Amino acid sequence: MDLNSIQRRIENDGTIMGEDVAMKSSVLIPLIPKDDTWDILLEVRSEQLSRQPGDVCFPGGRSEKIDASLRETAIRETCEELGVPRESIKVIGRMGTCIATSDLFIYPFVGEIESGTVPIPNPEEVAEVFTVPLPWLMKQMPEKYTLSLSANPDQNFPFERIVSGHNYSFRDRKIIEPFYDYKGRTIWGLTARILEHFVSLMNHRMFE
Repeated sequence: MDLNSIQRRIENDGTIMGEDVAMKSSVLIPLIPKDDTWDILLEVRSEQLSRQPGDVCFPGGRSEKIDASLRETAIRETCEELGVPRESIKVIGRMGTCIATSDLFIYPFVGEIESGTVPIPNPEEVAEVFTVPLPWLMKQMPEKYTLSLSANPDQNFPFERIVSGHNYSFRDRKIIEPFYDYKGRTIWGLTARILEHFVSLMNHRMFE
């Protein structure tokens, strides 16, 4: 195999390593028409949920076998959580992939919820819904805080196979967490990261 053959095989490789085995979830950023602009709808997770009760999030969840695509996952989860009819959702596109962890990838879609649609949230999953004006978000700079995560190897980790053994200095992982506060509600974590990226795209397009 010569260099040209190697080059052809690696050229334009857009693979995200680990994506094929990672758990996949989709979320929808729901746009609500408001005068001549848009509001963004968000959920407050039910206190009954075992994971992240009370947190603010977008509608979405894990991809299931019944879903024909990640887009379908976002639509299905939105219908289930918000109690809106499928025909009221118009998906306009997908943003980039959010790598939450090495084994969880999140695929954000953006879609319009038809004007006049009244959400009937599923109380088992959603405590309430609220909206944030897009123009307000486009003027905000989220606060940023650093979260440090230390390595915690399993008991059967093969230290004997690495040079420093148990003395190996694992690098701590740092996560920059954005925070938005709007009318007494805090948006943070993956939801804030996805929201910040969406808002940055909107601001970028405005000045093109």
